[in-house]
Amino acid sequence: MRLGWGFDRWQDDVGRLTLAKLANGEYASDTIVLSIPRQVGKTYLVACIIFALCLIHPKLTVIWTAHRKTTAAETFRQFDGMAQKPKVAAHVQQVLRGKGDEKIVFNNGSRILFGARESGFGRGMTNVGILVLDEGQILPESTLEDMGATQNVAVNPLTFVMGTPPRPRDDGEFFSLLRQEAIDGESDGTLYVEFSADRGCDPMDRDQWRKANPSFPRRTSERALLRLRKKLKSDDSWNREALGIWDEASQAIVSPRRWAELVDAGPDQGVAPDSLGIAAHDGLFSVVACWADGDDRHVEEVFAHPRLDLVAEWVAGRASRRMTVFVSNYGAAAPLVPMLQAKRLTVRPASTGDVGRGCELLVEGCEAKWLTHEDQPQLADSLAGARKKLGRDGAVWTFDLKNSIHNAPAMATALALAGAANARPRRTTRQGRRAIIS
Repeated sequence: MRLGWGFDRWQDDVGRLTLAKLANGEYASDTIVLSIPRQVGKTYLVACIIFALCLIHPKLTVIWTAHRKTTAAETFRQFDGMAQKPKVAAHVQQVLRGKGDEKIVFNNGSRILFGARESGFGRGMTNVGILVLDEGQILPESTLEDMGATQNVAVNPLTFVMGTPPRPRDDGEFFSLLRQEAIDGESDGTLYVEFSADRGCDPMDRDQWRKANPSFPRRTSERALLRLRKKLKSDDSWNREALGIWDEASQAIVSPRRWAELVDAGPDQGVAPDSLGIAAHDGLFSVVACWADGDDRHVEEVFAHPRLDLVAEWVAGRASRRMTVFVSNYGAAAPLVPMLQAKRLTVRPASTGDVGRGCELLVEGCEAKWLTHEDQPQLADSLAGARKKLGRDGAVWTFDLKNSIHNAPAMATALALAGAANARPRRTTRQGRRAIIS
């Protein structure tokens, strides 16, 4: 208030949470994640926080990065305007407006630097007290590696990650992971704030606008949002940018923490599985086995190889006629169906319904803890990179192969679970066994 700035109620509340400290003086949350639509006021809020901290803490270095140069330049113009306010200007030594080298320097030695990540801005900098990653929906792993070291020696640093829900083609895995960890209650030292309308709502429902944008209609007018609507012509773009709605596919299928809780040694070496699931993705075939033990299920990847003929040979040498073998009916794995049927194995091409049923069992088994696994890194990585694709009716989902990473083991797991869905009850002794990975 001393600087002449006012806040909406939500800004005041989020500001208090952001600056909350522990008894030892450290910030309660060192990472602030904001999934907030356009024209709500998130940039203004973070800007005010940064200006205040720069005045309170001499020689504080702040880096504000955006993915694109245009966004970084637009943000700088907003900061520049705030710096020229009379009550703020008295504390500002210099505003450098050179292209690619924009900065605000304060009388006490604090400074705010602006730049675009696509140009490599921020690499090699050290002792950064506040790091802002704007356009957090586009944040490649390589950028995180470059920026991660900037705060290693800073005292009580803060990191802001802010943006709107990523599009399927965006490199938004890190932003999505931060969100999922918060939803699952697995985040530590992270404040997560999300404003969004209801998924599936009428895009022009004014009540949903109010839900997604608390500044509407008092500060952000209906006319302003209608202008934005003209720029964001498709409903998908409007839902993400203006209403903050995340795609269902952006959510992790099984949280890494929950998956880690389900590790088990599995059945005896001599016990044959009840089903096999086979899938291919990114040039690699995966064979996952499923053992049924009463209502419990145990899964392991038992074979993996890039060559179709060797996969067929391995399965034919180990699968019995009573064992159900589900094969993905599209992509590189599809030719395995006639190859294995010729050897009189019980092989079925998996329908969309089979895959959907297996996916439901995968999630249900993890939540109810009747599903176990042997803690294989390749299976954990595949599940972490798997994303959902909703069916036309919105009820059944399968794997989104376009946006999933190394999907073969995850898909094969779902198929193996579908194949063992009707397995007869059987009791086995749980001991260690080894998978064959080539």
